[in-house]
Amino acid sequence: MVAEATRVPVVVLTGPTGAGKSDWALALAQRTSIEIVSCDSAQVYRGLDVGSAKPDAATRARIPHHLLDLRDPAEHYSAGEFVADATAAIRGIHARGRLPVVVGGTMLYVRALLHGMAPLPKADAALRASIDARAAREGWPALHAELARLDPQAAARIHANDRQRIQRALEVFLATGTAISDWQARAPRGGDEFAFHAFALVPADRAALHARIEERFAAMMAAGFLDEVRRLHGRGDLTLQHPAIRAVGYRQLWQHLDGECDLDTATARAIAATRQLAKRQLTWLKSSLLLEKMDPLDPGAEALWRARVAAATSRPVV
Repeated sequence: MVAEATRVPVVVLTGPTGAGKSDWALALAQRTSIEIVSCDSAQVYRGLDVGSAKPDAATRARIPHHLLDLRDPAEHYSAGEFVADATAAIRGIHARGRLPVVVGGTMLYVRALLHGMAPLPKADAALRASIDARAAREGWPALHAELARLDPQAAARIHANDRQRIQRALEVFLATGTAISDWQARAPRGGDEFAFHAFALVPADRAALHARIEERFAAMMAAGFLDEVRRLHGRGDLTLQHPAIRAVGYRQLWQHLDGECDLDTATARAIAATRQLAKRQLTWLKSSLLLEKMDPLDPGAEALWRARVAAATSRPVV
């Protein structure tokens, strides 16, 4: 066990999409020396810029960001890879005498970083193909219902349309006879070399969050989100089977470009899907005992957060 005084202080700032995490982190960077580690499963992909709210080049020139643009959209990126990459980035930031601040709303990544990774079995390509074939015949909600029978705990936290996680949970059970939730319960407590100071932005006013989500999507569309998706669509080697393209917003605009719906319908679906994502994020955040919750809509919350960061990390934050 590493003594508390010698552990590397790491700030984690998470919350639902649209809660203002990046704004808080960038404001903190004006007050103390930090580097930001992205905790966003869409920002790891090159070319997913506008729709993932990736910081622009000027921002990245002023404030170092890590774990952006790591993969081509045709490639996969796992939570285990995130933990390894984040750990390396955190060590490097600390070695440079700066404070590592992990920022993002991919709860699978947050959970893996704070709790550790379960020793899950490797992927089985043949089994995955079999599950995909069944999904094509029966639909993913039917496979989610099967998961609910096999592993109720996993099914309760996986949305009925989350193909990737349903597939993985079924694959693990069918390959090993053991539920993925049981595998995950064996995960060691991670980050023994780090002292995590973890915060979650949890807006109390759900209607206000929904309004911010809608405004944010409109701003993305004005900034060229549809053109971004059109460029990805035009590559010809990407489909909705790729995790990058299944990201919220990208999936709905992709369906529009495939001719499945008009743009207004795609926009409405994207906003609705983003709100559903925020609801799932909030459900997990509220249940986590490792996170200090703060309401970003409270006028004094950001200043209180900076004070908490200064006290926890023994760094001046003016």
